[in-house]
Amino acid sequence: MIQENLLLILALLFGISMLAMLSEMLKISYPIFLVIAGLLISFIPGIPIVTLHPDIVFLLFLPPLLYAAAWNTSWKDFWAARKAISMLAFGLVIFTSTAIAFVSQWLIPDFPLALGFLLGGIISPPDAVAATSVLQGVKVPKRVVTILEGESLINDASSLIVFRFALAAVLTGQFTLMKATTDFFMVAGMGIAIGLAIANVLYLVHKFMPTTPSIDTSLTVISPYLMYIAAEHYHFSGVMAVVTGGLFLSYRSHEIFTYNSRIQAYSVWESLIFILNGLVFILIGLQLPQIVTGLEKYSIFGLVFYSLIISVVTVVIRVVWVFSGAFLSSLMYKEKRLKWENEFLIGWSGMRGVVSLASALAVPLTLSNGIAFPHRDLLLFITFVVILFTLVFQGLSLSPILKWLKIKEDDNEEIEHEIIIRLRMAEAALSHLQSNYMDELSSIDAYTRIKERYERMVDITNRKLKKEEKDAAAALFLPRYRRMLLELVAVRRSELHKLRTEKRYSDEIIRNKEYELDLEEARLNE
Repeated sequence: MIQENLLLILALLFGISMLAMLSEMLKISYPIFLVIAGLLISFIPGIPIVTLHPDIVFLLFLPPLLYAAAWNTSWKDFWAARKAISMLAFGLVIFTSTAIAFVSQWLIPDFPLALGFLLGGIISPPDAVAATSVLQGVKVPKRVVTILEGESLINDASSLIVFRFALAAVLTGQFTLMKATTDFFMVAGMGIAIGLAIANVLYLVHKFMPTTPSIDTSLTVISPYLMYIAAEHYHFSGVMAVVTGGLFLSYRSHEIFTYNSRIQAYSVWESLIFILNGLVFILIGLQLPQIVTGLEKYSIFGLVFYSLIISVVTVVIRVVWVFSGAFLSSLMYKEKRLKWENEFLIGWSGMRGVVSLASALAVPLTLSNGIAFPHRDLLLFITFVVILFTLVFQGLSLSPILKWLKIKEDDNEEIEHEIIIRLRMAEAALSHLQSNYMDELSSIDAYTRIKERYERMVDITNRKLKKEEKDAAAALFLPRYRRMLLELVAVRRSELHKLRTEKRYSDEIIRNKEYELDLEEARLNE
C-alpha cells in the first residue's frame, strides 16, 4: 500500500515537472495548465482515482502556501492598501455569500437558504495560490498586485468562518446572527494573537540562539505548521495565525537571518512552493471522477445550467462590488481612486482554487440524524465548475484584457527608487573607505580602483537622477551594462569549465568558484 501511494506521488511530481516545462513552451500560466491537464488525465481509462482529503489540504498544503505568500508581501504596501483589502476580504466575502445564497435558493429546486449560504461560503474567496501564481506571468501595476494578494491572504479566514456557521446551521437548524458575529471576531482575533505569539518566540530563537543556515531554513518550514495547528487546536483561525505570523517575521527578517540563511531558505522555499502548487492544481483537475459519482439523480443540462449561472453571478458580483466599493471608499475616506482599468482588473482577477474545493469536500456525508446531507454532490460539482470557470476562463483572458485596456506595469517610481537606493549605498561605501582607509587609498592601487569605482557609480547615478543624460545611449546604459556583466560571467564560467577538464585543480576549489559565479549571476538577473 505504501509503495503504491509513493509511486503515485512520484508519478504526479514527475508529471508536474514535465507539464510545467510544457506550459513554459506554450506561454500558459502553469496553474491553469495543470488544472486542465489533471482534468484530461482523469478521463484516461485505468487511471487510479485520486481522492483529495480536505484535512490534507488544510493541514499539509494551506499553511506553507499562505506563509510563503505572506512572507513575500510587503507589510508597508499591505498596510497602505488595508482599506481596499478589507473591503474585499471581509465585505466582498459576506456580500458574495449572501448573494449566492439567494440566487441558488431561487435557481435550484428544494435548495434551502442555509445551503445557499454554505455554497456562498465555499466559493466566495479568491485563492491566494491561484492569484499569486497566475499573476506571475503578467505585468500589472504594483498596487493592484498588493490588493489582490492581500485580499487573498485574509479572505480565506473570513470565508471559512462563514462556511463553519452555515454548516452548523444546516446540521443543527439553528443560527443566531449576534452569536455568529461575536464568534467571527473572536475566531479571527484570537488567530491573530496566536500567530503573533508564536512568531515572537520564533523571532527570539532565530535572533539569539546559535542557529545555522540549515536550522534557520528548517524552522521557516516548520513555522507555518506550528501557527496553524496551535490556532486550530483551540478552534480559532489557523489562516489568520499563519498570515499574521508570516507578515511579522517577514518584516523583521533582516534582523534575524544572515546572508547564507537567506540564500538557502530562498532556494528551499522556491522548490517547495513549486511542488506544492503543482500538486494542488493537478489534484484539482483529477477530482472530477470522484465528484460526478453521486450525480445520477441530476440531469446534465441542469448541472451545467446551475453551475454556469452561479459562476457568472460570482464573477459579476465581484466586478460590481469592486467598482461600487471603490466609489464608496473615495467618498468616505477621500482617497484617490485607481484608474477604472485597474479597478476592472481587480474585479476580473478573482480566481478560485483549492481552498474552495477542500471546503466543499469537507461537507459531511450525513446530517446529525444519519440522513444523507442534502445536495452534497451538487455542491461539489458547482464548486468544481466555479473553480474551473474562474481559473481557466478568467486566468487565460488576463493577458488579452491587459493588452485591450493598455494596462502597463507602473515601474517609473520603482526605477527611480532603485536608483536612489543604489546612490545611497554607493555614497555610504565611499564615505567608509575615505574614513577608514586613507593611507591605503593613497598607496595601494587595489584600494584606489575600488574608490574610483564607487565614485563613478555615484557620478553616473547623480546625472541619471538629474536627467542630464537624455540621449538614447544613456537611456540604454543600465540594461547594456548589466548584459555586459552577464557576458563576463559566462566567459569566466567557460574558462572555469576548461580548468575543470585540465584536472590540475581541486574539485572543491572549482565548485566554490562556480558557486560564486552562480551568486553573481543570480544577483544580476534579479
